[in-house]
Amino acid sequence: MHRRYFLQGLSGAIAAPAILSRRAFAAERAPLTFGLPEGDYDTAVLEALPGKRPLIKLSTRPPNFETPTSYFAAPITPNDAFFVRYHLAGIPPRIDLQQWKLEIGGEGVTTPLQLRFGDLQNGYEQVSVTALCQCSGNRRGLSTPHVPGVQWGLGAMGNAVWRGPRLKDILAKAGLRPGMVEIVVDGADGPVLTTTPDFVKSLPLAKATDENTIIALQMNGEPLPHFNGYPARLIVPGWTATYWMKHLVSVRAVAKPFDGFWMKGAYRIPTGMFSTQSFASQENQTNTPITEMVVNSLIVTPAEGARVRMGEMVNVMGVAWDGGYGIRSVAVSVDGGTTWRDAALGNDLGRFAFRPFTYRFTAEAAGTRSILARATNGRGETQVDRLIFNAAGYHNNVLRPTSIVVT
Repeated sequence: MHRRYFLQGLSGAIAAPAILSRRAFAAERAPLTFGLPEGDYDTAVLEALPGKRPLIKLSTRPPNFETPTSYFAAPITPNDAFFVRYHLAGIPPRIDLQQWKLEIGGEGVTTPLQLRFGDLQNGYEQVSVTALCQCSGNRRGLSTPHVPGVQWGLGAMGNAVWRGPRLKDILAKAGLRPGMVEIVVDGADGPVLTTTPDFVKSLPLAKATDENTIIALQMNGEPLPHFNGYPARLIVPGWTATYWMKHLVSVRAVAKPFDGFWMKGAYRIPTGMFSTQSFASQENQTNTPITEMVVNSLIVTPAEGARVRMGEMVNVMGVAWDGGYGIRSVAVSVDGGTTWRDAALGNDLGRFAFRPFTYRFTAEAAGTRSILARATNGRGETQVDRLIFNAAGYHNNVLRPTSIVVT
């Protein structure tokens, strides 16, 4: 089933509009969504990184490239159309697999390990998990008022089938000591200046040892793309991508809360603002680390501003997701939110994955129609009518209209 959806994703991308072809795009206008800061429409272009199709370039150093939303018409996002997100510009130009190794250590293990790629591939059970990787700041550029940071639109995310060993199996072989509270992870990318803090993250022990948390060696049946973490990256299903460490080189078990900049000073939200999983060892009275994703949806087709004829059947298609509770339902409104009808849900690829939905209606009257989608997850949480504003622009799951013109 996974392979079939992956192939559908590739065929959908090949059939996408000409703006998504593989030719050079230095001057091609990027297909940006509405509502971003004005300057983005002047600077963002379609450009291809090595091994990638043309994506929406938001910055070069470090590279931050967004996936055009047309690729989400299929539930599995192709590797070469998958978004790219880095905090630091010191990215290894290539990684020699023969020289690469993963260090497993810290005060919390009894037997430190040095694992080669072959050790990870052949020494542990290989498991697959289909999961959405979404930047914590996805839709940040749509915050009102605007907030600083990469001005992501709708495409700082991608859904893939990840495969590799469970992190908990590796930690078990290293021998976890009692009393450990966090697992600290680091990657091969780093800062250009010594004054810039390295991007190092930690996870609570319970999440690190969850059976779904894996070290991915494959993505959609292929080696990881370089710009998505080759040769191995951490996969933390349900949680935002800040924890999905790319180019993984070290894993450490610690008995005290990790106090690095990217935990204590970044990726934090006001305490109590969202009903998401806690990270107790890192919380304080004011703020807490961002953890799992909130329930959300995206209308992929029709595109914003599409023109249809009266009497024509309109196919509304999109995807919904959340932090792992599963999508219970998606409702669609074609009159700006006055009335709602249930959409048909597509195949369930797993509780951490995109859930496709479809809805059809007849365009009966001329004029502008506003289409909305509203997802509800397995514990009854629903997208919000009004943005829950926070200064970092996180968790933007406000209902978002798509306008079409009926002629």
